[in-house]
Amino acid sequence: MIQCLFLISRHGKTRLMKWYSSALSTKEKVKFIKEINAMVLTRNHKLCNFIEYNEYKIVYKRYASLYFICIVNKEDNELFTLEIIHHFVEVLDKYFGNVCELDLIFNFHKAYYILDEILLAGQIQESSKKSILKAISGQEALMDESAEDTNSSSSGSKK
Repeated sequence: MIQCLFLISRHGKTRLMKWYSSALSTKEKVKFIKEINAMVLTRNHKLCNFIEYNEYKIVYKRYASLYFICIVNKEDNELFTLEIIHHFVEVLDKYFGNVCELDLIFNFHKAYYILDEILLAGQIQESSKKSILKAISGQEALMDESAEDTNSSSSGSKK
């Protein structure tokens, strides 16, 4: 099970973070993130993308200027975790059209929504990119409809 998935920039800034486990306190989570950031950012790129850390494994992959990092249980399959990371990146790419760090900064709520469509409680929920993008476009249509309703009701009350 994935305990946590987070994205950091090359400079160590956290861009997205989602915890699926409540076993750790907030203080422990902050400590984990700091230690993992230091390990991943200073690690030679020629080494493998798996690190054993306490009772967990760290699985990460760098795409452009972002590191996608998962904290998983020791018995979990590292290659499957890498595949989940890659699947998330592919969906982000399809949605944003060649995703970059700025897309995630300015549209973080959409990135979280995409992540929530892919993972549920640390387990893969949906593997079809087409289904995920369809759910996201449905959500956007609802948000647009809601915004139109709000705008029409507020402009009607001003008259």
